[in-house]
Amino acid sequence: MRASRTITATLAALTLSVAGVAATAPVAYGEAAATTSVTAAASAWQAWTAYKTGDRVTYNGVEYECIQGHTSLPGWEPSNVPALWKVTGGGGGTPSPSPSPTSKPPAGVPGTPGTPSVTGTTNNSISLRWGASSGTVTGYRVYEGTTVAATAGGTSATISGLGVCTTHTYTVKAYNSSGESVASSAVTATTAGCGGGGGGGGKMPGAPYLYTGWGSPPSPVTVMNATGIKEFTMAFMLASGGCNPAWDGQRPLLGGQDAAAISQIKGAGGNVQISFGGWSGNKLGPNCSTPAAYADAVQKVIDAHKPAAVDFDIENSDEFENTTVQDRILNALKIVRQKNPNVKIIVTFGTATTGPTYYGTRLINQAKALGVDIDNYTIMPFDFGGGADMYGNTVSAAEGLKNALKSAWGWSDTTAYAHMGISGMNGLSDQRELTSLETWTKIRDYAKSKGLGRLAFWSVNRDRPCPNGGVSENCSGIAQNDWDFTRVTAGF
Repeated sequence: MRASRTITATLAALTLSVAGVAATAPVAYGEAAATTSVTAAASAWQAWTAYKTGDRVTYNGVEYECIQGHTSLPGWEPSNVPALWKVTGGGGGTPSPSPSPTSKPPAGVPGTPGTPSVTGTTNNSISLRWGASSGTVTGYRVYEGTTVAATAGGTSATISGLGVCTTHTYTVKAYNSSGESVASSAVTATTAGCGGGGGGGGKMPGAPYLYTGWGSPPSPVTVMNATGIKEFTMAFMLASGGCNPAWDGQRPLLGGQDAAAISQIKGAGGNVQISFGGWSGNKLGPNCSTPAAYADAVQKVIDAHKPAAVDFDIENSDEFENTTVQDRILNALKIVRQKNPNVKIIVTFGTATTGPTYYGTRLINQAKALGVDIDNYTIMPFDFGGGADMYGNTVSAAEGLKNALKSAWGWSDTTAYAHMGISGMNGLSDQRELTSLETWTKIRDYAKSKGLGRLAFWSVNRDRPCPNGGVSENCSGIAQNDWDFTRVTAGF
């Protein structure tokens, strides 16, 4: 959600669409750059690091060159992922005890197996299937790193004895009496039992955004008493002095106006979702250098306010369109989930009228590929070229989101809808798209009829009349009564 809307470029310009980016191959993502010669000594490979094409590293005494840009993760060591790295030299040490995945295999060994795919998961197992190798094949070995996790006589296997909600990366090699084949491309999967986004999603109360930083913020209890609303999405948690969370990047977690508003809401029997990010400001995503650091910042907020949900409003070129930061946030959310199984996790992002844009589709597919357990994927259907038919284009965008979730996760319509949310903009948007009270009521009824998990709008501050008032921070720009849109949202 945008805290300031003075831009002319909008999310509607992102009309690129991606149909079915491979959810089982997280290593396929990245921004490739032209290869350049490197004369400096190669540094040691590290996890949680952004590598570009041409970068050189050493691992277990072997020197590798990056052949596809990516952000490294544990399990993606260069010897394990030949799709990302190729061997360039010995580096002066002893090579890894396992054969290099790009070394020429001995004569007579089978061909490389097809890329494995995940066919099922339980709390303690992951099932895989892959394409058959050419040549004479005695069997297949499934590797996690350099350890054999399973052997199979055919082209499928189940790896058992795994931990609940744990992530694993596998490759497959075929073998016969002459030796082993080159390793297949890697696949990453997460066991079940994480307790959230990979499961039921779940419906949350309607929760419009409330921003105490400007826009004549109203008393939340006054709004609650007038409308029946029970939950607000509090905006925005930003960075202060590095990877330190603060309201708007400047107000303290406790002891200020935001904490006072949350206390009033909870004292009146309500609860809050807390939103991180937004369109502008100094955000935690770019400032926190690792997923662990980002997760620690989120944890400080959860410990301070004990929200019902945390909302990651991923927007703009510094987070949404920055694949390194996208991955950093997603990997951090895995840590947040493990530490806070009862706090719902939401990601909110822009959309085109037909559904998620390129970066939205990537976010969804990468969440699946990395095994990130997200309860709700919320789109913002405004400032997206909605024109005169905001209801029809909102529904079109939501159905596009449903299809993207089904493609990535293999969900049914019902399960996909349960993991979806809509966050609109009441009255006039920055593009002067008009969402009238009648239109918002129809959108709410659509969301209820399909079983969506979340409904929100920007913002309670603007839920006041100012007919012909234009786009404003403290009113909707149209004729209405105070808190009309909040009343409708309370009926979700």
